[in-house]
Amino acid sequence: MLEPIMTDGECSALHSLINDTQTVVLCCHQHPDGDALGAMLGMAEVLRMLGKEPLMVAPDQYPDYLHWLPNSEKIVRYDKRKDYVDTVLKIADLVFCLDFNTLSRTDEMAAALAKSPAKKVLIDHHPEPDVDAVVSVSRPEMSSACEVVFRVVWQLGLFEQLGRHYAVPIYCGMMTDTGGFTYNSTNPEIYYIISQLLTKGIDKDKIYRNVYHNYSEHRLRMVGHVLCNRLVVDEQRHASYFTLTREDMEKYHFVKGDAEGVVNMPLQIKGLKLSISLREDTERDHVVWVSLRSVDDFPCNEVAARFFNGGGHLNASGGRLDMSMDEAVETVKRAFKAFEDTLK
Repeated sequence: MLEPIMTDGECSALHSLINDTQTVVLCCHQHPDGDALGAMLGMAEVLRMLGKEPLMVAPDQYPDYLHWLPNSEKIVRYDKRKDYVDTVLKIADLVFCLDFNTLSRTDEMAAALAKSPAKKVLIDHHPEPDVDAVVSVSRPEMSSACEVVFRVVWQLGLFEQLGRHYAVPIYCGMMTDTGGFTYNSTNPEIYYIISQLLTKGIDKDKIYRNVYHNYSEHRLRMVGHVLCNRLVVDEQRHASYFTLTREDMEKYHFVKGDAEGVVNMPLQIKGLKLSISLREDTERDHVVWVSLRSVDDFPCNEVAARFFNGGGHLNASGGRLDMSMDEAVETVKRAFKAFEDTLK
């Protein structure tokens, strides 16, 4: 069995909020990943089972390799239908904030969310939440937002009534946010959750293939180019970085999601502790997106917060730099030097 993560009062409050709502919106962070979409799609399935018709909103485009997820075609993109979403948020009774700890992570949607009179429910696993929520289930020690969603639904006693369209996105989110259960996934209860999701008839091997074996030939060649020509390894400090420029992306016909997972690859080098990816924005000049991955107890979230205007988890974090790629590279070098004692 699973340890409860909500108090009796929080359970009762969440039951009442869902029962009393007429218009409910589910939203996730910008650049949605498998965990963000999985949490939103899974929670939407719960609400439909309870007779609601939730609106699912993503701030912007999500990766091609996640388009197979059941009901993903029902997700509305804020950057495409801003006026419609703004109107719904003005009349909504309840908003679920899934897989983000602060409204700013919803990018251009943040202002509309802040102004919405709807009561908010936060379900997340990022540290230091600052969303003004009537019910806040924030568990940074957990593997993923999807794990938190599962535990909430389990504690509400709703799991048995749900089926495959709930289980698939929840499993997908847990899988992707742990790199296929290779990090941040040592809690034995995670595998109890997986055993329960399997009772719903999901094909976990097919989910893996859909996510990790679903790229184009161009993406594979781009990865080869990055590892051969763009990867820089600081052997003395056991760290690496690589760049992915707009020119690179044009050459290899980049689509959303093609950079997913590449930042993990340098960690295959023996002794490497930290890997950083620098990717130019495809549309805006002087915007560089930063992804950081680390192993063992090296705190890449501290590096992200101190140098890259970001944050996240101990071994998986992200950030953003408003500067040229050359300046971003110099920032990485300063970060390596600042943390060299820990890296060594």
